[in-house]
Amino acid sequence: MSALAIILARSGSQGVPGKNIAPIAGKPCIGWTIQAAQDARCVSKVVVSTDGDEIAQVALRLGTLVHDRSPDLASDTATIDDAARQALLAVDPNEQFHTIVLLYANVPVRPDDLIDRAVELLETEECDSVQSYADVGKHHPWWTATIDAGGLVSPWQGDILNHNVYRRQDLPPAFVPDGGVLALTRKALTLQIPNVTPGPHAFFGSNRRAITTQQGQVIDIDTPIDLVIADTMLRQSREHRQL
Repeated sequence: MSALAIILARSGSQGVPGKNIAPIAGKPCIGWTIQAAQDARCVSKVVVSTDGDEIAQVALRLGTLVHDRSPDLASDTATIDDAARQALLAVDPNEQFHTIVLLYANVPVRPDDLIDRAVELLETEECDSVQSYADVGKHHPWWTATIDAGGLVSPWQGDILNHNVYRRQDLPPAFVPDGGVLALTRKALTLQIPNVTPGPHAFFGSNRRAITTQQGQVIDIDTPIDLVIADTMLRQSREHRQL
C-alpha cells in the first residue's frame, strides 16, 4: 500500500481562531495529524495544503511538503475536494499515487491505526472511498425533536416522540462522519467515476464504504472546549504509554 496523504489546513476559523496551530499537549494541533500521517504504514508522502504562513512553517519544520493553496480555495465556502484536487495535481502531476488520504489539520485525536484501516479496506474492497464514522451513542436521530416558540416538543420524524424508545441500548445502530479519515481513489477525487450524482459529495464516488470508531476516539476542534478535551486525552495517553 502506498498512499499520498493530503492534510487540509485552512488558516481562517470563526469558532476557534488559529485552531490548526493551537498548542495541544505540547505541540501545534496540526502536528498531531502530521504525526499520524507519517506513522501510517500505508502513507509514503505527506503534503499540507494551506493558505497560512504559520501553518506552512510548522509543516516544513515537521518534515512535510507544503502546497500554497490559492486564495479562492481558502474561504469558508470553498470545498475540501477542490482544495485537495489542487494539491494533488501540484505535487503528483505524473499520477504516481492512486490512493489518496484526506486528513483535517484540526483533528489531533484519532486511533493509531485509523488511516491504515481505511486504506486497507479501500484496496481490499476496490471501492471508491472509505470514511470513518462514529457511533452516535445517546445523540440518536430517534431521540431528536423539534421545539416550537411555545416550548411544545414534537417528534423530528414520525408521529411518536422518541420512537417510543427510552433505553439507549434499544436504539438501532446509527453513525455519523467523525472527520478522522477519508481514503479515496485518485479517480474518485478527480471526479472520473461514471454515473455519480453531481453534488458536494460526488468526489466520494459511488461505491462508498465505512470504518467505525467509538465515541471520543476522534476529536475535532470546533469549539474551545474541544481544545481542553483533546489536550487532556493526549497528555493522559502519553503518560499511559510511558508507564
